[in-house]
Amino acid sequence: MPLDRDLPKREILPIPDRPYVGPTKYNAADPQPEFPPLLPIRPPEGAPNVIVILIDDVGFGASETFGGPIETPTAKELAAGGIKYTRFHTSALCSPTRAALLTGRNPHSVGMGCITEMATSAPGATSVIPNSAASIAKILRYNGYSTAQFGKCHEVPTWETGTTGPFDHWPTYMGFEKFYGFVGGETNQYYPTLYDGTTYIEMPERGNYHLTTDLADQAIKWIETQKSLAPDKPFFMYFAPGATHAPHQVPEEWSNKYRGKFNEGWDALRAATFERQRNIQVIPRSAQLTPPNDGVPAWETMAPEVQDSLKREMEIYAGFLEHTDYQIGRVIQTLKTLDIFENTLIIYILGDNGASAEGTFLGTFNEMIGFNGIEMTPQEQIDIINNHIEDFGTKKAYNHYAVGWAQAMCTPYQWTKQVASHFGGTRNGMIVHWPKVIAGPANLRHQFIYVTDVLPTVLEAIGLPEPLSVDGVLQKPIEGLSFFYTFKDPNAVERHRTQYFEMFGNRGIYHEGWTAVTLHSRPWDFYNLPDYADDKWELYFTYAEKSEDLNKQDWTQAKNLAAEYPDKLEELKNLFQIEAARYNVFPLDDRKIERLPPAEGALRQRYVDGSFVADPVVIDNFNRSFNITAQITVPADLSGPVQGVILARGNDFGGFGLYAKNGILTYVYNYLGLEIFYVRQDDNATLLPSGTYQVRMEFTYDGGEETGQGGTVKLFRKDGASEVQLGQGVIPKTNPVVFNVDAFLMVGNKTGGPLCEDFEGNNRFTGTVDWAEIEVTGPAGLKSPEHRVHALMAIE
Repeated sequence: MPLDRDLPKREILPIPDRPYVGPTKYNAADPQPEFPPLLPIRPPEGAPNVIVILIDDVGFGASETFGGPIETPTAKELAAGGIKYTRFHTSALCSPTRAALLTGRNPHSVGMGCITEMATSAPGATSVIPNSAASIAKILRYNGYSTAQFGKCHEVPTWETGTTGPFDHWPTYMGFEKFYGFVGGETNQYYPTLYDGTTYIEMPERGNYHLTTDLADQAIKWIETQKSLAPDKPFFMYFAPGATHAPHQVPEEWSNKYRGKFNEGWDALRAATFERQRNIQVIPRSAQLTPPNDGVPAWETMAPEVQDSLKREMEIYAGFLEHTDYQIGRVIQTLKTLDIFENTLIIYILGDNGASAEGTFLGTFNEMIGFNGIEMTPQEQIDIINNHIEDFGTKKAYNHYAVGWAQAMCTPYQWTKQVASHFGGTRNGMIVHWPKVIAGPANLRHQFIYVTDVLPTVLEAIGLPEPLSVDGVLQKPIEGLSFFYTFKDPNAVERHRTQYFEMFGNRGIYHEGWTAVTLHSRPWDFYNLPDYADDKWELYFTYAEKSEDLNKQDWTQAKNLAAEYPDKLEELKNLFQIEAARYNVFPLDDRKIERLPPAEGALRQRYVDGSFVADPVVIDNFNRSFNITAQITVPADLSGPVQGVILARGNDFGGFGLYAKNGILTYVYNYLGLEIFYVRQDDNATLLPSGTYQVRMEFTYDGGEETGQGGTVKLFRKDGASEVQLGQGVIPKTNPVVFNVDAFLMVGNKTGGPLCEDFEGNNRFTGTVDWAEIEVTGPAGLKSPEHRVHALMAIE
C-alpha cells in the first residue's frame, strides 16, 4: 500500500512533482538501484470520459424531448437511457451562463454579470474571469484528462479578441488543449470566422460547407485520435455549436422536412406544446399555461400576406435544431463505435438561455437591419421578407424568426432570452446519460439545478476534490452544488435550495420552492426606468416538496401570490439582498446606453498584407469622414492587369472594400445585403500601372450628426509628391451601427462572405499590399444608442 506522501495531492494543481529520495548507486552497472517508474498523472481509476454539450438559444418548449414540436432523435435517445431534468436553470444570457458553467461560480462572482461587450469596471461585470476561478477544463487537464472545446466561446473580453492577444481568456489558456471554433456571440454557418487555438483558419471554398457539421467532424477526429494514441487517458470535451443562434441557416433538406408543420401559427403551437409537455410529465398535469407577453401579437392579427413567410421562418428554425441534434448524434455514435459509450458521462443542455426574441415581430431577412436601427414601414418589412423568403436559411440570408415563435419555443413559461427574472428566460432542458452508473428506462428529475452545479457534479462523478490552489493561486470556493446524488435517487430532497437571478435590474430569487421576481426593465426599455424601490415584485410558489402542498404548486409562475403572502415576499426580497451582496451583484446596473463601449478611440490604424483584425478592435469609422490609404507594389512582369482586394471590412450582409478589378481602382459599399454601391475610377483614367505607389479612397460624410447617411467618395493615386484623382462617386446611405457580428478587416485578401460579386472566388491581390491604413478625418455622428444596445444584446 503506498504511503500518503506518495499519493498525488489533487487539491493543489498542477500536482507538484515529487523528487526521488531513495538510495542510489555510483555506477549504473552496479546492482540496479530501485528507481520507481515515471508515471503520468491520471485521474482516479475508472474515471469516465465527459462530454458537456451546450446548444445556443433553445427554449424549454422547442425539443420533442421536452414536449416541443422539433424532432431531436439524439436527445430523445439519450433521455430514454438516462435522466431528463425538468428544473435546470441558466442565467438568461449567453456569456454569464457559459462562464458559470465552466467555473462553477455564479456569473457575477466571476465578473460576467452581462455579455462581454457591455463590461464595466464593477467587480461583477468586468467580463474578466479571475484566475482564482479555474475552469473545469483546467482542473481536469491537471488531473490527467485530455481536454478540448469545439464551437462557440463568448467569454473573452472584447479587448482580448484581437489576433495580437493577449490570449489570457481564450480556451487554450483556460485549460483546453484543443480549441476549434469562433470567439464571439454568433457567426455565419456557411462562412464562419474560425480559429484553431488562437490561429485564424482561412476557410476553403466548399459548396456544401456548414459549421455545425464541421464542428462534429473535428470533434470526431479528435476523439478518434485520443483513443488511438492514448487509450488509457480519459477526455473532457465541451461541444458548444453556434446553433441554434441566429442566423438560422441550414441546408434545405432539413428545413423542408417541416413544410406545413406550423401552418396554424404560434398561438396554436404554444397550446399544443403545453399539452404534450403535460402528457410526458415534464410539467405537472396541474400546471397552467402563462399568458402571452405584453406586445406579442396574436397569430390571427398578422397580415395574411406575410403569414406564409412567417411559417417558413419557423420551418427553417426547426430544421436547424434537428440538424444540430443530428450532428451531435454523429459524435455520440463515435463513442459507440470506439466502445467507450458505456463509461462516458454526457451532459446535454438544450439552451444557454430561453429562445431568442430579437427577430422583430415579423422576423428579418438580415438581423443587422434591426441592429442598425433602420426604420421601415410595416409594408416595407413585409415586402423585404416576402421578396427574400426563399433565400432564408441559405448563404443569401442572415435571417431570424419572429418574436411570436420565440414565445412559443419557451412554452409554458413567460418571457424569453434576456429576461432573467422569469423562467422563460432561465429554464432549459437538460439530459444526463452515463450507462455505467445510470441504468434503466427514462427517468425524470425535478430537483432545482443551476448551471453552476455542472462542474461540482463532474468532479464528484470522477472522484476528484475541489482544488484549493491552481497555478499557485488560491481558489474561490465553488458555489455550485453537485447533483450527483440525483443520479440514483429520483426522490432525493433537492440540495440547491437558494439561487439569485439578475440582469439589467431584473431580479429573481428562488428559495425552497418559492420564487420572488421583479421585471425592472424589458429588453426594449432604455429611458425613464423606474427607481429600484418602485419595482413591483411578484411571488410564486413554484415547487412543492411535500405532497400536502401539491395543490398549491404553481410550476409555471402563472399565479402571483404577492398580495396573499406579503410577509413571505418581504422575506425573499431580503434574501435577494443578502445573496446579491454575497456574489458581487451590487451595484445594480440598469444602464444600457451608458454601459456601451466608447465610440472614440484611435484616429488611424495601419495594417500589413495578410492582416486579419477582429471587428471589435477595428477603428470606428461609422457615420464620419475617413480615408483608406494603401501603398501597393504591382510587379512589372504581371500577366494582365492587377486584380484583387487591397482592404476589406465586413461581408455580404454589410461592409466595404477597396480593390482592383482588371486594373481599375474600385470602392464598394454593401448596405445591409440589400443594396451594393460601387465607385470606380473614370473611364479615361489610366489603369493601375506597375511599380510602387499609393492609392487612396477619401470618403466625405454628408450626414453631420445624423447617422446612416451617405457621402462622396473620391479615388486617388499618388506617385511620389504627385497625386492624381482617378474617379468620384456617391454612396447614398451607410450602416449606422454595425456591419456584422463576425465581420473582420482583412488586407490583401478577403475570405468568408464575399461582400460583393467581384470578391467571389480567388480575390487575393496579385501585387503586394505593403501597408494599408484607415484614418478618420471628421467627427462621428451620433449613433442611435438604443440600437447599439439592441445589437450588442442580441448577438450574444
